[in-house]
This record gives sequence, structure tokens and C-alpha cells, in this order.
Amino acid sequence: MEIKGRFDHFNINVTHLDRSLRFYEKALGLREVGRKEAADGSFILVYLGDNTTGFRMELTWLRDHPQPYELGENESHLCLRVEGDYDEARRFHKEMGCVCFENEQMGLYFINDPDDYWIEILPVK
Repeated sequence: MEIKGRFDHFNINVTHLDRSLRFYEKALGLREVGRKEAADGSFILVYLGDNTTGFRMELTWLRDHPQPYELGENESHLCLRVEGDYDEARRFHKEMGCVCFENEQMGLYFINDPDDYWIEILPVK
């Protein structure tokens, strides 16, 4: 048997849903494309899309988990390619105060979201 998988979504848990939604829209242009709320209010799932690919990012908010999430060494990361002037995008992210690592030799940088998840930023090439 050969399994043929395809990417659908990537999930992260967030402590403040509205703050995360604002960040992802402002920093990366990702917008809400779907939502599921538990009838008892115990969780909210929000799916973000880029309006280009079918890939979605799922933000999960859990009512009973208000403390920060333990991210270990934060070696896992999401990567997005940004269109337009890459240096202008980097300046914008620096103005937002969210650039957490730069590697100029490799031509890349990382931003961190409000829950300290790292997101690699690359140009569209």
C-alpha cells in the first residue's frame, strides 16, 4: 500500500486568541477562513489562510490553559515566503519588534508571535 498524503494545516496553541489573530494578520497577511467553537466554551479553533494556497494554520485557544505554553528549545518552526520587497518586509517586522533572529549569510530571518513561536521569513523566488 502506498499512502499519498497532502498538507492540510499546521496547529499551534495560543494563550490570547484575539492578540494572535491581530498579529498574524498584521505581520503576515493571514486571515480567518474558518472557526469552530465548543458548545461549552472550552475551546476555539480558528483557521487562517493566505488566500493563495490551500494550506491553513490552526490557532487553538483552550479556556482551561491560560498559562504560557512550554515550547522546549523552539526548534520547530513555520516558514512563510513573502511577496514584494523582502528588505521592506524585514524593516516592517523590525518596526513591529518581532524579529528574533537574523542570518544574513543565508538570507533569512525569523519573527516570533505573541506566544513566542518562531516563523521563518523567506522571499518568494
